[in-house]
Amino acid sequence: MTIAIIGATGLVGQTMLKVLEERDLPHSNLLVAASDQSEGGTVFFKGAPLKLISVQSALNAAPDIALFSIGAELSEFWAPQFARIGTTVIDNSSAWRMHDNIKLVVPEINAKKLTSEDKIIANPNCSTIQLVVALHDLHRKFGLERLVISTYQSVSGSGQSGIDQLKNEQKGISGEKFYPHTIHENALPQCDDFSDDGYTKEEWKLINETKKILDDKKIGVTATAVRVPVIGGHSESVNMTLSKPAELAEVAHVLKHTAGVVFLEDSYPMPINAHGSDDVFVGRLRQDRSHENSFNLWIVSDNLRKGAATNAVQIAEYLITHKIS
Repeated sequence: MTIAIIGATGLVGQTMLKVLEERDLPHSNLLVAASDQSEGGTVFFKGAPLKLISVQSALNAAPDIALFSIGAELSEFWAPQFARIGTTVIDNSSAWRMHDNIKLVVPEINAKKLTSEDKIIANPNCSTIQLVVALHDLHRKFGLERLVISTYQSVSGSGQSGIDQLKNEQKGISGEKFYPHTIHENALPQCDDFSDDGYTKEEWKLINETKKILDDKKIGVTATAVRVPVIGGHSESVNMTLSKPAELAEVAHVLKHTAGVVFLEDSYPMPINAHGSDDVFVGRLRQDRSHENSFNLWIVSDNLRKGAATNAVQIAEYLITHKIS
């Protein structure tokens, strides 16, 4: 079993290496690829150096599974080439998520739909993953009629450039600006570019990906995505209306027993608590007294781990365990 990480020098790629170390995914060979400028450099895995190769060299090696984190444009170019030679690509970009013939996978929810024919598998958006992990069992039991989501997303969701801007501003250093405004001591209600309708691309990802993963186009979803001056960990305030009547205690019971969720009944999670964890944390559950059969809750997760790298590695684990790849 040969596994390749394509984009091994980025934040998500580095986190993939760390998660692979921790979860001890069975493999005989690990390839690490990055841009041509990084070729020949090294990254470390279990304390040992690995030489970075080009994406073309990784393709020539014909790995069994390739974990992609190289952005949408490059994925659109390279992923089909890997798929044609029989490699199963697990892609972290937005390139393939909404293709009808590409599965958008969160293992706790829909990995069972994967077959050996799925040579490109899409990893969802980080904010979507934590949302659906928290809510999918509630949807199965009661149905989700409507979701109103406000996100509070850390700068690591923008990659190293977002982190660098925040750290420079904290120190009073003039540097390159990734965001259109100052992020230090500020909040920007803009994640990604704006569409013509006034929503950002990040907000549309939450709307469309949630419906696809939960396999229900009838759910009403609206979102406002906000970038906040936090290094790591995304938070979400969610107001949900259920299709079937439910008591607060029933909702709490489902959340307590949802795979991948840590439910905090008497407190609330924060990004600092989620750092380094693969769990999705849920707290501040309460009844919405302004609308029938509606509830408020607060969801937090490490966006680089479960929101990206860990979810991709879990998909790879599923493929290997079930001998699909």
